[in-house]
Amino acid sequence: MSTVDPVAATTETNTTSAASKNASVDYDAFLNLLVAQLKYQDPTEPQDPAQFMSQLASFSSVEQQIQSNEKLDALVLSNMFGQASSLIGRTVTSADQTQSGVVSSVTLINGSLTALLADGTQIKMGDGVNISQ
Repeated sequence: MSTVDPVAATTETNTTSAASKNASVDYDAFLNLLVAQLKYQDPTEPQDPAQFMSQLASFSSVEQQIQSNEKLDALVLSNMFGQASSLIGRTVTSADQTQSGVVSSVTLINGSLTALLADGTQIKMGDGVNISQ
C-alpha cells in the first residue's frame, strides 16, 4: 500500500508556489492533500497523533489566513472608494504640472484611481499628483 509523505508533498507545493509570483494559498489543494493522506494511511501503522493534530492545526491556520485576506481585500477596496468620493469637486494637478482641473468623476480600475476632470481630461492618481480645494 502506498503512503503520502506530508513533508515531501508540502515541500513540492511550497516550491511550486515560490516559483509562481502570483501564487496564493490554495485552500482546496491543502484539503485534498490532507484527505489523501488520511485515505492512504496504513491502519496497521497509524500516523503519530501529535503529527495529525499538528496538521489539523495547520489546516485551521490556513483557513483563518484565507478569511483574513478576504477581509483585508474588502477593507482596502472600501478605503479606495472613500478616497475616490472625496476627490469629486476638488482641483487636481498632474505630477508633471501639465494638466489641472476640477474632478467631475473618479474611476477605480484594478486598484488604481483615475480622475475625470470637468473638461474631459483624465489624470491617473498617484505619486506627485496635487489635490487642492
